Amino acid sequence: MPSHGHSLILAPLRGVTIRCFRETFADLLDELGFTEAMTPFISAMPGLDPLDDRELRGAAGSPRLKVTPQFIGKDPDALRNCLVRVRDAGFDTADLNCGCPFPMVRRKGRGSGILRTPDVLRRMVEVGCEVMGPGMFSVKARIGIDRPDELLGLLPMLNCFPLRHITVHARTAVQMYDGVCDRAAFEAVRRESAVPVIENGDLPLPDPGLEMASPAMIGRAFVRAIGGRADSCELLGRYIAASRQELHGDRPVLGRMKELVAYWRDIPFWRRRWDVVKMCRTVDELLSVISRA
Repeated sequence: MPSHGHSLILAPLRGVTIRCFRETFADLLDELGFTEAMTPFISAMPGLDPLDDRELRGAAGSPRLKVTPQFIGKDPDALRNCLVRVRDAGFDTADLNCGCPFPMVRRKGRGSGILRTPDVLRRMVEVGCEVMGPGMFSVKARIGIDRPDELLGLLPMLNCFPLRHITVHARTAVQMYDGVCDRAAFEAVRRESAVPVIENGDLPLPDPGLEMASPAMIGRAFVRAIGGRADSCELLGRYIAASRQELHGDRPVLGRMKELVAYWRDIPFWRRRWDVVKMCRTVDELLSVISRA
């Protein structure tokens, strides 16, 4: 495995960087120096058992890639129950999603919306650090909801906790994934944080032969790199086969593949095929499309 001076973490992309994806592309992740993956968020809600989530089945203690479950919610008791379950199942780290920008999530006070309720955020972080232990619970956040200084304003409170790190996507929630990342706002957070800060948002993949300058969380660049490879059709076929073993019926498999290929649609090879791929009604039709490529 390449030697990197800092951590490289696979970002949580809902519906894409899921367990089956991580296992199918484990060799590529390993080659590029990824040492950890954060799961797409799992809801921390009363009465739900996180270990029922396909994300976590058999994921603890992976010898090739450390897996950190990420939770989303605003109920400290529900978060406590989830964390106890995953801790007892063998996961030694966990993360709180304070960054999901989608309006229907943030308006309910979850994801990036929790930045508007500092007391709720404080109680969620308090529970996380208590259950997982000092230095084992982290937060992933946007720089703000409407303004780029909102997370900075919360640092005096967050600095009171023994967090593992804070991952910062350097956009506001209202930007969603548009516009450019605000590197100045990110640097302001890094300067004022009492714990390590992980950068996220529009970062390129590192050169496997070079050490990274600082820790980073990367998702879209890795996903796009798969689509840009000469053997991308073969790799997609491998992912289809793995997904067919896990899922029942064509519909969920097709949905998963279209979610992935949507990230490739501006790559010249896939741009010419995207309109055909998104119209496929069966897995065999999709296999036919990639076999003719």
